[in-house]
Amino acid sequence: MWCTRYAHFCKETLRTCRTASSVANVNKNINELVLLGQKYVTDDWTNITPNVISKLGRNLHVKQYHPLWLLRQRIVDYFYKQFPGKSGTPAFSIHDNICPVVTTSQNFDSLLVPKDHPSRRKSDCYFVNQDTLLRAHATAHQAELISMGLNNFLVIGDVYRRDEVDSTHYPVFHQVDAVRLCTLQEIFHDVNDPAGLKLFEHSGTETADKQGCHTLEAVKMMEQELKSTLIGLAQTVFGKDVQCRWVDQYFPFTHPSWELEILFNDKWLEIVGCGVMRQEILQKSGAVDRIGWAFGLGLERLAMRLYSIPNIRLFWSEDISFLNQFKVDDHNAHIQYKPISIYPPCTNDISFWLPEDGSYFPNDFYDLVREIGGDMVDQIILKDEYVHPQTKRMSHCYSIVYRHMERTLTQREVGEVHRKVARVTDAKLNVTVRIQK
Repeated sequence: MWCTRYAHFCKETLRTCRTASSVANVNKNINELVLLGQKYVTDDWTNITPNVISKLGRNLHVKQYHPLWLLRQRIVDYFYKQFPGKSGTPAFSIHDNICPVVTTSQNFDSLLVPKDHPSRRKSDCYFVNQDTLLRAHATAHQAELISMGLNNFLVIGDVYRRDEVDSTHYPVFHQVDAVRLCTLQEIFHDVNDPAGLKLFEHSGTETADKQGCHTLEAVKMMEQELKSTLIGLAQTVFGKDVQCRWVDQYFPFTHPSWELEILFNDKWLEIVGCGVMRQEILQKSGAVDRIGWAFGLGLERLAMRLYSIPNIRLFWSEDISFLNQFKVDDHNAHIQYKPISIYPPCTNDISFWLPEDGSYFPNDFYDLVREIGGDMVDQIILKDEYVHPQTKRMSHCYSIVYRHMERTLTQREVGEVHRKVARVTDAKLNVTVRIQK
């Protein structure tokens, strides 16, 4: 994933998702899970929840008039116009219906993510079994698409992360990932005297500016095209007057790497991560005579700013009053979300001693609360941490904010959900719970 959280972080047949009447089914007797019509064996790594399973196949990014679809159309149109093919057809192909169930090799190994990196933990991802998971980033498909001979493509789809619970985080969100590969002739086609220019130098040393195998001239040409492309994209989405700046970054699959930030409401906002692709990825995928650039961005992150949508849960709303605000003929139309209504929150606290064996991860608790409360859960806040002066045991106190997006909640129904949260937390996380209103 192209974000700060993942910045310190086998080829399988490409499968197209098919909508099924029953998205998932679990047969506990034979440890089997059926996702999108495919059967998978479960094991001790299986941590995918029914709430997350219910989102499979929703594909909000291709749902006409959905705000994510409108933004998707803007991005696709921009790349079609920016990179026309020689025959008049677009140079970039679009892949927006690839199955989100991937192997650990696709999600991690193909992108050079270290074996001991924390992003591989059960606490961070939704695993189907030890070798299979719901993709944590659309970048998981880069290597397989390059192996198929593609040089310019966008991958658009849903990705899945175990994460905190607040107005900007949700276990499912959508990404756009792009790759562009170029030959020697393509990179230096505008150079008056290209004689002597090369893509590779085999005795080079890696520096902050380039990989050891690349020539500085080739990398600088790719950098210039990449950055101008993304500045143009930011201007297309947020307007010609948007202020931009580049920040050096680290990703395991690109070097050099950057993040593009825009000035939005007087604050700098990171909108995209990018860089020159690690040549090892291209070599393993068969593109030995090319170098490439890549980037990734989150659709929800941009759409929330573009349309002034205050809560990420709204993207999953089926309320006509929400969806009709985005039913426009022109996907470039200026739209500012108007609140349907403002419903009051109900806040309840829960506290517990953490297990002494170090087995507690906050994401386990967040996932459990969301599974029980669903989209009724607006936010979970770590309110207090306390260490007992004698036993050195630590306790956490959380405030759980319940707020429905479409109606007013009663304290009675919230209380029932909150008590269930306490019971299940006590049973599944090996803690002793105390709840408060």
